[in-house]
Amino acid sequence: MALLHRHSRKLQRVRGVLDCERGSIARHFSASACSTAAKEDAVSSSTVHGEYGKKVGSSSIFQDRQSGKGLHNFKVSLREARGSYNSKRMPIASTGSNSLFPSGQVVLARQFSSGADLPAHEEIGMPSLSPTMTEGNIARWVKKEGDKVSPGEVLCEVETDKATVEMECMEEGYLAKIVCGDGAKEIKVGEIICVTVEEEGDIEKFKDYKASSSAPAAAPDESKPQSEPTEPKEEKKEPSKAPEPKATKTEESGDRLFSSPVARKLAEDNNVPISSLKGTGPDGRILKADIEDYLSSISKDAKPAAAPGLGYVDLPNTQIRKVTANRLLQSKQTIPHYYLTVDSRVDKLIKLRSELNPLQDASGGKKISINDLVIKAAALALRKVPACNSSWMNDFIRQYHNVNINVAVQTEHGLFVPVVRDADKKGLATIADEVKQLALRAKENSLNPADHEGGTFTVSNLGGPFGIKQFCAIVNPPQSAILAIGSAEKRVIPGAEGPLEVGSFMSATLSCDHRVIDGAMGAEWLKAFKGYIENPTTMLL
Repeated sequence: MALLHRHSRKLQRVRGVLDCERGSIARHFSASACSTAAKEDAVSSSTVHGEYGKKVGSSSIFQDRQSGKGLHNFKVSLREARGSYNSKRMPIASTGSNSLFPSGQVVLARQFSSGADLPAHEEIGMPSLSPTMTEGNIARWVKKEGDKVSPGEVLCEVETDKATVEMECMEEGYLAKIVCGDGAKEIKVGEIICVTVEEEGDIEKFKDYKASSSAPAAAPDESKPQSEPTEPKEEKKEPSKAPEPKATKTEESGDRLFSSPVARKLAEDNNVPISSLKGTGPDGRILKADIEDYLSSISKDAKPAAAPGLGYVDLPNTQIRKVTANRLLQSKQTIPHYYLTVDSRVDKLIKLRSELNPLQDASGGKKISINDLVIKAAALALRKVPACNSSWMNDFIRQYHNVNINVAVQTEHGLFVPVVRDADKKGLATIADEVKQLALRAKENSLNPADHEGGTFTVSNLGGPFGIKQFCAIVNPPQSAILAIGSAEKRVIPGAEGPLEVGSFMSATLSCDHRVIDGAMGAEWLKAFKGYIENPTTMLL
């Protein structure tokens, strides 16, 4: 009974149902092997049959009311029960358990090996740690092979498309095998990265374990003999492949080679030996897609050649660098950008900052920067002009009620954009503290995926840290605008009382998605933003 309960979490709740002296669970297994768990050394035949089944020899046959098919309850020794097999969805027949299993099926959470030489184990795959994650890298393993693991303990650190995330263990056991070691890259979501076992003595049996890449494909193969319609489809495909040998024979004998004009032109432009290709069109006709497939296969294998005598080094791209490149390329190709620039006088802003920072020092708070004041002004301007706090959703425009500001942070690991949530409702001291904490975690590469998600607007400042006067940023999809802040510079301007006076001006450029934000709407937002910057006391109202 203990083995049965440990075998599946879903059966831990049926102690009351299986508390009788004799009870059985019938399962459907693959044709190669079957196993079951028992209370003692062998599974006894069920004494409860009624209208559901009859006893035959050492097994019980239960009949499903709907399908009329017999479900066998086999008598298997405990040694066989402890073996590990590749099991599938299993109909359940038990004494009065219909209320607990209304669907009549239980799916095992644990994956098993196909060989009887390996004990029960769990193959842990690369998890999807963010909505946009398709693959990840192993930064480092916290646990080593042979270590005991418990729920909540960190197994390893995974580098996702957004950050480096700690992957926790879900069940108690022992780490038997690490399939993908430290620094393993481009691991697809679901691909096996390690194996855990329940018993410490089973660790040695996984010393030479290798994850089978064909394991996911094995399940469909086994189901093909059960589904009759799949066989005629395979027979229909075979005659369609018959013309292919004819096409190759005509090529060898010097007969005419059939190809479309577009395919011939594309082959000539790229120096493709068209005679060496097999066409996928009717009667072996070479199509444009055949040429494109050939060119793509060559481009994957060949590396760009450097100029003769030119020294260089190839630096591998991190996961965050790849994601940033793809998203920015998508943004420039799909979003119609336009740019609006305004210069704001920041003398009052600088004065307010110099008055607030001594108060922050006295209270032990973080110093308020110009960028913190810019974030607050941008958030209030979005609340005043909510149309700019929106996203293009193809069939409609989604306008957000929350004002969440992403702040661009450049680190040695790449560009990060953590989010300050509800910035319009937070004070300057809170914003200053959050921004500095997020920036520190970004530089340490310890941000979580939740620290990036949910932003509705982005602020990028290259003025203060780098002294850039003015620049145009790329919209961060699915957002519709991003604000680029330049450095403040002193200018001589006509004075109100005297002939001339000196003032400090800061350049701000708003990049907009024209599908969502029209020119006048973007100008209205910049007007509101400039008002808060030039009269910062209004941000306190």
